[in-house]
Amino acid sequence: MLHCTTGAPTLPARRFLYVIAGLIVLTLAAAFGWNIFQDRLMRTAFVPSVPFTAPSDAGAPDYAAASAWLARPDLPDDPSRFTVAGIARAARPEVAVFYVPPTSYMKRDRWNAPLDDADANQRLGLFASSQASAFNGMGAVWAPRYRQATLGAFLAGNADAAAAIDFAYRDVARAFDAFLAQIPASRPILLAGHSQGSLHLMRLMAEKVAGKPVAKRIVAAYVIGWPVSETVDIPAMGLPGCTGPGQAGCVLSWQSYAEPADTHGVQAVYDATPGLTGAPRKGTPMLCVNPLTGAPGTAALPGANRGALVPDAELKGAELKPALVPARCDASGFLLIGAAPEGYSGYVLPGGNFHVFDYALFWANIRADAEARARTFLGR
Repeated sequence: MLHCTTGAPTLPARRFLYVIAGLIVLTLAAAFGWNIFQDRLMRTAFVPSVPFTAPSDAGAPDYAAASAWLARPDLPDDPSRFTVAGIARAARPEVAVFYVPPTSYMKRDRWNAPLDDADANQRLGLFASSQASAFNGMGAVWAPRYRQATLGAFLAGNADAAAAIDFAYRDVARAFDAFLAQIPASRPILLAGHSQGSLHLMRLMAEKVAGKPVAKRIVAAYVIGWPVSETVDIPAMGLPGCTGPGQAGCVLSWQSYAEPADTHGVQAVYDATPGLTGAPRKGTPMLCVNPLTGAPGTAALPGANRGALVPDAELKGAELKPALVPARCDASGFLLIGAAPEGYSGYVLPGGNFHVFDYALFWANIRADAEARARTFLGR
């Protein structure tokens, strides 16, 4: 991942290498909830050995305060403002972006992350600068700090894990309410998340968007890095899956794999879990909207890729490389990117899973896609 926001200080070498080492460990276990690494070693390393205890209400984030946000328009040091040479942020954004970041807490001392953990917060900044930044050309990004479930909660599969995930969601839901209260009542909204963040975003849409007046304000929802069923998840989320580029008021989702891809672990757990409607996911189509075309079930050659974020040799900056990878949605609903590209070694999961780079591989296309959907929405 990247940390190269314009004007941000360079990390001291020792601290930076420590962060990268932590990210490598995170990446090697980042197939959240999909059982790819549920062996004894992984559970020993990451699953808390203490019973779940709900964190104190006294430590709850106050989303009326700037300190409870990772990204917010008035924050002086906001990692979501990252950009590259030649690409500018929106001077007067007309859309508010609510972005829910992925898991960054890996310790096993508790089930939910404290808000002041330095390592987790450093990783949050890295994720925001390589993911949420894709939307700063059309929107003002809001990203809550929340007491996320620790990585081990997605490896345990027990009642403690379920309680931790549910607790994390309640912070996200409160943050969304506060977000709505702090933006103009007519402001269009773009929703985005990744991995654990997308899991929470799916539930948020089912509980706070579907059938509510706010649904009419949603430009699009980027539910990335978590499998979404077209028939037993989408109907509960309040918006349809996107069917073409420039369409507003719809949901995008994909999961990136290099070829040859081994997707059986994700597929097995997808098949074993119920959707948001309560019906089983097994046998239902998985939503795959190709980020290079903006449409489901499509394929595009590398020339359609406007630019992927690739870290430099020292992992202190990033270069935008056009035409790096192609993309096609396969029959199972996974996004295949051809041979593994250079520049990401050490971060790719077994089976060719580019989970950590679901945004970075298509950063410039996501940026253009969001702007096109916003133009459609604003032109209504």
